Amino acid sequence: MTRVIHTGDTHVGYSQYHSPVRRQDFLDAFEAVVDDAVDDGVDAVVHAGDLFHDRRPELGDLMGTISVLRRLDDAGIPFLAVVGNHESTRGGQWLDLFERLGLATRLGDEPVVVGDTAFYGLDHVPVSRRDDLDYAFAGHDAEYAALVAHGLFEPFGYADWDTETVLTESDVDFDAMLLGDNHTPDTARVADTWVTYPGSTERASASEREGRGYNVVVFDADAAGGDDRVEIRRRALDTRPFVFVSVELREGEGESRVRERVREHDLAEAVVHVEVTGEGDPVTPAAVEEFATDEGALIARVTDRREVDADGEVDVSFADPEDAVRDRLDEMSLSTAARDVESAVREDTVPDANVRETVKRRVEKRLDGDGDLGAFEAVEPDAETADDDDGGEPAAESDDAEDGAPDNDESDDAEDGAPDNDESDDAEDGAPDNDEPDGDEPEPDESDADPAEATDADAASPDGQVSMEDYL
Repeated sequence: MTRVIHTGDTHVGYSQYHSPVRRQDFLDAFEAVVDDAVDDGVDAVVHAGDLFHDRRPELGDLMGTISVLRRLDDAGIPFLAVVGNHESTRGGQWLDLFERLGLATRLGDEPVVVGDTAFYGLDHVPVSRRDDLDYAFAGHDAEYAALVAHGLFEPFGYADWDTETVLTESDVDFDAMLLGDNHTPDTARVADTWVTYPGSTERASASEREGRGYNVVVFDADAAGGDDRVEIRRRALDTRPFVFVSVELREGEGESRVRERVREHDLAEAVVHVEVTGEGDPVTPAAVEEFATDEGALIARVTDRREVDADGEVDVSFADPEDAVRDRLDEMSLSTAARDVESAVREDTVPDANVRETVKRRVEKRLDGDGDLGAFEAVEPDAETADDDDGGEPAAESDDAEDGAPDNDESDDAEDGAPDNDESDDAEDGAPDNDEPDGDEPEPDESDADPAEATDADAASPDGQVSMEDYL
């Protein structure tokens, strides 16, 4: 018998709503899973990807995670994991660093046997590269086998990965697939194999209304009963409360009615979401949000779903800020490469969460192209912008788009339900994310850097984030 905790999508480092308190909540939830693992004496903790929310976590998040993993290591409980799309880097992975520190095992095509179960891993793979996968895994002599993978697998919501293909083409007969990426917990049977998501450990969006938790998976034919060889049970986590208040205003009702409805709930240290519908008077969201925080809420967000018809014609004229910016740029001696960067930062076709990677790719493209550094030389104002579009990436293309699907890095209060987990700070769609790293990534850098230096504060970049290139 082998008994493991199956978790994933911990998204450590996510400053939801720009809140440092929420950032800590995500680390605390991961720590709670490990505490349960130690208290229960499970055989292993299996993490199905997206340990971090960002591929460049801040130093505090990195050190906090190392501290949690050390507690697990001190208890003699192995941490088995795969790499998710959020944390995947162009070079070595954070999981590789933890493995070199002796705190984790990165799963792959070779079996890692715990008890009488062989565990394999399949990192997140962009849709555009999946046709190249052959699902070849080394053999094993264990009684049971499980595949840990990160992606949106059928038959669950937002699926883009054929689960049956994975199972039928694999060299190994798996008793279970332990998955990550979809934040909604669910379990199904595909080709006589149990396939399960534990869901996220903290609410990464307002649509994740149900309680958070993880799975306890037991590989034991006797315990499962019948023809089953695997038993999957869900266990709840005690996380920060989210309060959802729906207010339908009748004619003549307004902000006072919204406040009455908000006051009916226990708001203490909660994240509060208020949705206003109906035919009542206009409501000022900021005023209601301030009222909720005064009543004890940690964070409050108000969404007015109503269409407001303006009485009469309104003629308002403003100076075009874009014209002012363009005029100022024309006065500056910006290089062609600098204009690439400027367009990535300013244009609204590049989602905020993708700006960093877009800038990096555009600069790397110029550096790795023909080696001509002329694009980095200042251009006198009278040269204007003749080279602006030469060699730069089209601004309308998402940095991480792989399959032509709409980009999923939504704005702060998006609530459309489209697939996304690389949410901007107030995203409310809650669906899984496909913010995939670039399909043509270079091989990991195998330098001899000492992994122990990961805790050196000097390794942090000026913005507090840490790059894997500093260590691996």
